Amino acid sequence: MARVYAGTSGWAYTSWKPAFYPQKLASTKFLEYYGSRLNAVEVNYSFRRLVGRSVYEKWIAGTPTGFKFAIKAHQRITHIKRLRDLDDILPAFLTSITPLLEAGRLGPVLFQLPPNLKKDIALLGDFLSQLPRALQSAIEFRHESWLGEDVYDALRKFNTAICTAESEKLSVPHVATASFCYYRFRRPDYTADERAELADKVLQRTCEGRDVFAFFKHEETPEGALFAEELLKATSAKESKVSTA
Repeated sequence: MARVYAGTSGWAYTSWKPAFYPQKLASTKFLEYYGSRLNAVEVNYSFRRLVGRSVYEKWIAGTPTGFKFAIKAHQRITHIKRLRDLDDILPAFLTSITPLLEAGRLGPVLFQLPPNLKKDIALLGDFLSQLPRALQSAIEFRHESWLGEDVYDALRKFNTAICTAESEKLSVPHVATASFCYYRFRRPDYTADERAELADKVLQRTCEGRDVFAFFKHEETPEGALFAEELLKATSAKESKVSTA
């Protein structure tokens, strides 16, 4: 069955005490506790450096079986090289994440494009052709020129998810382009009604047979983690009602 994976884009925040983390919990236990309440995390640390095997192995050991790590691709791929001439960095990056892949703990890899990179279908197709087909890949476009059917069709050809990122600057439509969906809920706050609407959209995708990865804005307040936990509970409850109807 399709599953919902929800979390935030980080976990190392003492300011989440006591609303999310217990007041006396040591920072070295944050990820272990996080994994007891949420089932996925988006790793931004990998955007600026290649993470070592020992770090990934420590994270794997500290989280439950079934917990997924979505990895943000290195900035050299997306922001410095801008998807071109990747013979050096792309293989190195893919090699760096093999511990997660081998352990069955790798979620999607997010390729976040810079805001000033405009639509280039040929560039997109060439880039996607270099990615392993078994890799769950998602792309976050941050220039409005990318939001069109020709881009969506190119993504579908390679089973690559468009990252539906809700922000104050650009709102990406809820379009399915892969066998899974990837959401980044980046607004600073969501009302109860808005969160219920998000849960309905997520449930709709799981009913289509697509796994959903959803990550709330983390920052220095615990709301994102609490919203993610609420989303997991809400979609689980609604799935139960659907299955027994």
